[in-house]
Amino acid sequence: MAASSRGISTPFGLKLRRTGDVCPPPYHRRVRLDLWKKRRKRFVDCDWRIKCCCSDSVVPIKKSIEKAEEWRFDPKKSTRRVRIQATPPSLPFASSHSRFVSKQEKFYPRCTPRNSGFQSRDTPPKRDTGIANEKDWGISLVNENVKESGTNEDGSTWYRESGEDLGEKGYRCRWTKMGGQSHDGSSEWKETWWAKSDWTGYKELGVEKSGRNAEGDSWWETWQEVLHQDEWSNLARIERSAQKQAKSGTENAGWYEKWWEKYDAKGWTEKGAHKYGRLNEQSWWEKWGEHYDGRGSVLKWTDKWAETELGTKWGDKWEEKFFSGIGSRQGETWHVSPSGDRWSRTWGEEHFGNGKVHKYGKSTTGESWDIVVDEETYYEAEPHYGWADVVGDSSQLLSIEPRERPPGVYPIIDFGSSPPPDSSG
Repeated sequence: MAASSRGISTPFGLKLRRTGDVCPPPYHRRVRLDLWKKRRKRFVDCDWRIKCCCSDSVVPIKKSIEKAEEWRFDPKKSTRRVRIQATPPSLPFASSHSRFVSKQEKFYPRCTPRNSGFQSRDTPPKRDTGIANEKDWGISLVNENVKESGTNEDGSTWYRESGEDLGEKGYRCRWTKMGGQSHDGSSEWKETWWAKSDWTGYKELGVEKSGRNAEGDSWWETWQEVLHQDEWSNLARIERSAQKQAKSGTENAGWYEKWWEKYDAKGWTEKGAHKYGRLNEQSWWEKWGEHYDGRGSVLKWTDKWAETELGTKWGDKWEEKFFSGIGSRQGETWHVSPSGDRWSRTWGEEHFGNGKVHKYGKSTTGESWDIVVDEETYYEAEPHYGWADVVGDSSQLLSIEPRERPPGVYPIIDFGSSPPPDSSG
């Protein structure tokens, strides 16, 4: 979705992570962060450099509130497209694609390539990248139980364990966890992979990662995808989710993201994200969502805002609803000064499906418009990434082998309370 690429920018990136149980419960989500800071220290023989600096693309707060910036929404190409444009006069949001990239030149255990011990593929997450496909995670579960550990030449240590947990209703969780730390314990990393299944046909694939460095910067992320049967429609459904976050050890800075995608076999699709970030005195938020019912109805929305400790606040939001060429769009751009003065501009469009569009709007400065124009309506009636795409990218999830069900044993599916009896007869 185009809105997902228009996040409120923050002049930092960071990575953080926490670890949970070996097999976190279903529907755990994945998070990510990146925070960049210039580092001159080195721990052990490694140098994990997290940089924090200001991007040239970020407009200073005091000046940016007086500068007009144009926001455009250009959805990805499809058979039906829509293009909307609003021009708020005082929004200092810069591009959501941060220039800051995590630079992990050397981070245990890659620091000791001569050692034959287990080498982590773990890397800090990057901000604003959404949900990765399973092929990008490289999940490789060990079939047999493993428990091993070792010490590298620089004194850093590592471990790897794997196993299988069994439970009721055919539940099985195969897992592998690994990690390591520097010789003085000031830096560490952890990683867990899992694959779950049961007799209802439920399957889950997931990863959780975390790390911290000697200066206190920390990060955490988790990703998972699930296959199950919807209890009401009996349709197969695939759901993917991610959470990512990071926190600086020396500044009041960090970021958090939550992403989700849901698909069913008849084209119903839901996608969304919640994001938050802070860099010292400035904070920002963003939420967006899109929903396709599989029959031509589309809902999309975005809401983002930011504020400073001085009291300056600003934001932008919009929503669109369409079905068979008929629909509407509306939005608002606003700004509040430290003294409490508020400026806003609201706008709307009504699309009648016959080439006519009613456009209207007003602002607190007295401007207004209300016109009908001849304009062709474009919109995305179907998601650019749908059921067929997610099935094609979920081969490892679909290949999870459940336990063999004993004869005469069937899954018990609870459909909730039954509807009240019909008393009309």
